[in-house]
Amino acid sequence: MRKLLALALFLTTATIFAQGTITGTVIDSELNSPLPGATIMEVGTNNGTTTDFDGNFSLDVNSATGSISISFVGYEKQTIRFNVAQGATQDLGEFNLNPDADALSEVIVVGRGVIDLEEDRRTPIAVSTITKAEIQKKAAGNVEFPEILKNTPSVYVANQAGGFGDSQMFLRGFSQNNTAFLLNGQPINGMEDGNMYWSNWSGISDIANAVQVQRGLGSSKLAISSVGGTVNIVTKATERTEGGFVRGMVGNGSYLKGTVSYDTGINENGWGFSFLLDHWQGHSKYADGTKGQGQNYFFSVGKKMGDHNFNFLLTGAPQWHDQNFSKSMDLYDEYGVKYNNNYGFLEGEYLTSRRNYYHKPVTNLNWDWNISEKSDLSTVVYASFGRGGGTGTYGNGPNYIDNGLDSNPSGAFTQDGLIDWDFIKNDYNASIEGGLSEGYNGTLLRASVNNHAWYGAVSNFSHDTETGWAFNVGTDLRWYTGDHFRQLTDLLGLQGRIEPMGSRPDGYVVSETFEANPWSALFDYADEDQRINYDYSEDINYQGGFGQVEYANDMFSVFFQGSVSNQSYQRTDRGNFATAKTSEKVNKTGYNLKGGASFNINEQNVVFANVGKYSRQPFLDNIFPSYADNTELADPEVENEEIFGLEAGYKFETGDFQANLNAYYTKWENRFLNASGEYNPAGGETVPDASFLFTNIGQVHQGLELDVKYRPVYGWTLKGYATIGDWKYEGTTPIRVRNNDTNAFVDELEADLTDTNVGLAPQSSLGLGTDVQITENFSMDMDINHYANLYGFVDVEDVAFATLEGETYQSEKLEAYTLVDLGASYKFNFGGQNIQLRGNVYNLFDNEYINQRDQYGYYYGNGLTWNFSVKYNF
Repeated sequence: MRKLLALALFLTTATIFAQGTITGTVIDSELNSPLPGATIMEVGTNNGTTTDFDGNFSLDVNSATGSISISFVGYEKQTIRFNVAQGATQDLGEFNLNPDADALSEVIVVGRGVIDLEEDRRTPIAVSTITKAEIQKKAAGNVEFPEILKNTPSVYVANQAGGFGDSQMFLRGFSQNNTAFLLNGQPINGMEDGNMYWSNWSGISDIANAVQVQRGLGSSKLAISSVGGTVNIVTKATERTEGGFVRGMVGNGSYLKGTVSYDTGINENGWGFSFLLDHWQGHSKYADGTKGQGQNYFFSVGKKMGDHNFNFLLTGAPQWHDQNFSKSMDLYDEYGVKYNNNYGFLEGEYLTSRRNYYHKPVTNLNWDWNISEKSDLSTVVYASFGRGGGTGTYGNGPNYIDNGLDSNPSGAFTQDGLIDWDFIKNDYNASIEGGLSEGYNGTLLRASVNNHAWYGAVSNFSHDTETGWAFNVGTDLRWYTGDHFRQLTDLLGLQGRIEPMGSRPDGYVVSETFEANPWSALFDYADEDQRINYDYSEDINYQGGFGQVEYANDMFSVFFQGSVSNQSYQRTDRGNFATAKTSEKVNKTGYNLKGGASFNINEQNVVFANVGKYSRQPFLDNIFPSYADNTELADPEVENEEIFGLEAGYKFETGDFQANLNAYYTKWENRFLNASGEYNPAGGETVPDASFLFTNIGQVHQGLELDVKYRPVYGWTLKGYATIGDWKYEGTTPIRVRNNDTNAFVDELEADLTDTNVGLAPQSSLGLGTDVQITENFSMDMDINHYANLYGFVDVEDVAFATLEGETYQSEKLEAYTLVDLGASYKFNFGGQNIQLRGNVYNLFDNEYINQRDQYGYYYGNGLTWNFSVKYNF
């Protein structure tokens, strides 16, 4: 009897509390596929459930009316009202969850301790985050990866018309070799010169989970070259859930791209595998003569073992692309903005003088160890092996050959302004005695090869006391070896080239040629006896340690970071000496010191300030500036560059509105610059190939940045930014002029650069954007960017002449311009399959504009370009 009474009481209680049942389906809005494992909670209670493999859920609710919250890691939470009759079932339908732009850390499967994200530190910084969804929509295909960053404050992208992968990115007016780029916590700026070659990373758009742009001081604990800021690229690792996609894309310039990706998910034994394969090709990027082709591969395997999480990753993007350089305005006026004077036709077949080809496989092994609830150790060990180079003419260039035509450019060019390869091979080279090129006789094609091996490790131990104090300590180690030489790629009808360099006897002939191909470049390149022009190697070793301490409570936070590093440089020259000559080893010590504090006025308002001091080691190319003797040190000795940064900010955030206002001041002193050009001293002898060595350049960059984001209703997002900067050179600098043919210094000047505007990037910019979910399956987005106060390159020769005339040099001011980009997405089910269509139009109104003036001429930006893709998700 007691059991029957208890059962009756239980059923009565259940009936009282379980008023009804609600059901529904949760969908990933980007993939248009079910989202298993999403959490469904009845608001105000502990009553909840999760979605099944098909994204479906069923929840018995305790009240007839109320709300449920739908959440999933890395996605925006939704709250939905329900009204269900007692004992009835209400189907709430489908719910589309969007990726959360402010939840970057949630997409990190491994490496959390070595990937320095803004939200991992309580003290704020000036930061913008771009999600995987936005990258896949706007930056996949015939678009440079930096293009996805252009809708963030103080970011400028130029030179897109140079060819696939030749764009340049500027942050707060600082070039990309003075901005730190990290791939899963691994530094990827070039060790020799800090440069970023985006063609080597053309696959990043397909494998990036998110990108975080940290302007200015940033939150990175490494001793890195972050004068302008830090860009954290977080790639996919071994995905936690099963799925994949197949995508096809077309675009302007006969662009084609195909991609396939699959993830097994993590099985019951803790193993998981992910891979991606991709092929692309195009007849032109935008300008003529910019063909390109490449692949992208990605493989990842992960293993979860108790408190340990391992992930091994291999990725690479072998590619070749033909290049377009800046040029004078008279050539654009004659032939149009797409003109490229680097190519022509040989016996009816297309042939370019400038092709970049490279293959840079990258591997890394991440290990995360959850030591305890308070302590973690995260380590990444990585290696990369770069092989490839860039082609050009060797011997006599087309500009110095007379084909009897009155052409522009002058030399061996046709009336259409293309290189006259037929004349060069069949007439000019055919007249070379013995068919052997020597000195400036004969024309061949060569490749400047840069082969390197780079190994490194970053490790970080973190401890959170859970009393407000948190500590980090770690190490950053790098070993780099680079080999530089030239090799022949096309004899153009000649028999060979006389190259008595190094230990070779007079009259030594080089005749072997090598294909400018990224796959063959891995193993097939010239041995020492077949190298031309120069042949040298360099070793760079780097050892760094870092630490951070932070205290935070509900009202305020303070932090301090410090790092110290030693970098050694050494070169070996084989090309200029009978016996290889090795330089002395040079060691330079650098450091970073950063500190800051924030105050939470209330939940919506936060103010913060950060200050930092860097002593940055010079790039290797500045320590060894001579090509006549690659082991010769710069004279005077190049010292560390000194950077001081100060920034303050205000953050305001409510549920639907966010605003950030930042002010910054960066002073960069003791810059070394080695630039080349022709030197024409007044009343003196012209030096056709001179180097201008600036040894104490100062710059001051200061400005304001505002960015806002507003969601007036669900499915509609508005965003915008505005920046204004004041970037100028400061003080005087000595200029030593060297004749590169004789390696002798021919003049010494002192230039006053005070109040000269820093060029190459706009000092004012404005952006507006919107993303509208018009229907459940159809959305549109648009971005408008305006750039003003853009100045040209500070030409070192003009600076020298201005100094001689007693004047202060001022760079050329370029016209402001505005660009509009438009995109649309449509998702639907066909035969039970998920299909996604995406189209983009860049520079919608085909605006003609100059987006950069460098030391050689002008770059027009891309006109109207487009792409369209079909993606099948499974």
